[in-house]
Amino acid sequence: MSYSQLSGLASGVVVSCLWITFVKNLWKDGSGLAFDDAGDPTAYFWVHLTLAVASFVLGTVVGAIGLRGVRALRRTS
Repeated sequence: MSYSQLSGLASGVVVSCLWITFVKNLWKDGSGLAFDDAGDPTAYFWVHLTLAVASFVLGTVVGAIGLRGVRALRRTS
């Protein structure tokens, strides 16, 4: 099994866990950055949610590529 295949798979898992935790923390933010006094989302919330979703999607794609590489390597062994 090559290092690049394992690192792709591991990166996908780590990035997914990281951004899911980030969104949970963003959602329950009590500092006033993510939500205004009326409870409506601020620009800070929308920007960071967009970054988290984009990073999660890219991490999932990298993880899927790593998984395909690991599975292909096992088929040839």
